[in-house]
Amino acid sequence: MVPQSLLESRLAAVTSAKSINYYPSNAGWSAMWTGFDAARVDADMARAAALGADNVRVIVFPQAFGYPRPKADYAERLRKFISIADANNLTVKLTLFDWWANYTDAAGSAAWAKTVLAPYADDERVLSVELKNEFVSTDPAAIEWVRQLIPAVREAVPQMPLTLSVDGQSGATGLGRIKAALTETPLDYYDFHFYGNSERALGEIRRAQDAVAPTPIVIGETGMSTAAIGSEGEQGAYLARTFRAARVAGVGSVSPWTLFDFADGAIPSNSQVSKVPAQYKFGLYRADGTPKFAASVVRAAWAGEELTNDLLDLGFEAGQSASPWRPYLVEEGTSGVATRARDAARTGEFSARFTGTGRDGSNLPSIRTAPIAPVSGGQSWHAEVWARGAGVTGSNEMALSWFDVNGKWLGQNSSKQVAKGASEWTRLTVDAVAPAGATGVQLHLKSGDNKGSVWFDDVALTPVAG
Repeated sequence: MVPQSLLESRLAAVTSAKSINYYPSNAGWSAMWTGFDAARVDADMARAAALGADNVRVIVFPQAFGYPRPKADYAERLRKFISIADANNLTVKLTLFDWWANYTDAAGSAAWAKTVLAPYADDERVLSVELKNEFVSTDPAAIEWVRQLIPAVREAVPQMPLTLSVDGQSGATGLGRIKAALTETPLDYYDFHFYGNSERALGEIRRAQDAVAPTPIVIGETGMSTAAIGSEGEQGAYLARTFRAARVAGVGSVSPWTLFDFADGAIPSNSQVSKVPAQYKFGLYRADGTPKFAASVVRAAWAGEELTNDLLDLGFEAGQSASPWRPYLVEEGTSGVATRARDAARTGEFSARFTGTGRDGSNLPSIRTAPIAPVSGGQSWHAEVWARGAGVTGSNEMALSWFDVNGKWLGQNSSKQVAKGASEWTRLTVDAVAPAGATGVQLHLKSGDNKGSVWFDDVALTPVAG
């Protein structure tokens, strides 16, 4: 057997890494380096390792480190960070040139990168280098800059895998543009930042793969902010769907953004990100260090456990912080589309109750969820829910709505109606085949024009084998 080169072994490791994106909760972006706190970093790396991570991605800023020549004390901070990560059994992925647009200085950029990276040329603790975070593939100046940067960096660190990422909006199209522009200076893998609809994650991931094939991809950032009230359960479901879709697609590395929420003032004020409330709440852990529901999902994914619909609160037993139903179920005594009710439950203590509902044109008030498993056209699916009623009028049902990879609605399959008047717990079912081109499905529980109350409990939604 021919032994692997260091480049090959690094590439194998980076494309299977259990990687986490990281800044300290009190010092995001460049503040991590200007206020470097080794003790905090050590504690945070220990937490990442305990979660199951074996790699950490960290971003190096020329403005903070010093340009055109890195400052010795900042080079020492990077060395210390890599040492701390290693002490916690974590390798490191480095990202360079964030907050950077000086594309006319390719020579200076290359000299700076070579100085930063030279100590790690053959250091197996460092797996890869992303030359630019969220590269703008439509900028001719940026393209010319990176065409010059790649060979210069390869000269300095020839055994280091190199990559670029694009932002979530550019997606597969942006990755394809990069590949087409770099035929003379190809990358070793591509870094896909996925923030799209997780219900259609498999379709989006396969688009990214097709755009750069046969070069491999990783999902270098993915996640959902919990800035909205009641969204922590959906954050967990979002990541579960993305991990599950990546596994089906054969993508071996999914990196949540990010380990921690950020405290007020933690993001430097010179960054536009600091003015966006959602950016403070992507963490698997809150800023005070307490875990969100998503932390348990990522731990299970990295442990190789199967991620199933058990995460979806199909019996309505979870509170707002851990239930992914949308709109989230309000508690008794408050107003909302549906209530997490104690007054009737088929099993457990709670059900979802609609009372006194109206309608908006053809749209009925509803709550919805989507399966963890990805959807493909031609698949058979089974859905069921138990329902009971009191003084029921109007239209009350379960429905499956199908969507393609672009979010276009493809059709709906509905159950029979909940009986009018009073009824005991009755099972409603839908058995349907996903339409051609379907990549996502939503299960809706609906109640409209209902002067009485209807309760739903014990939902199931599964693909049918064979």
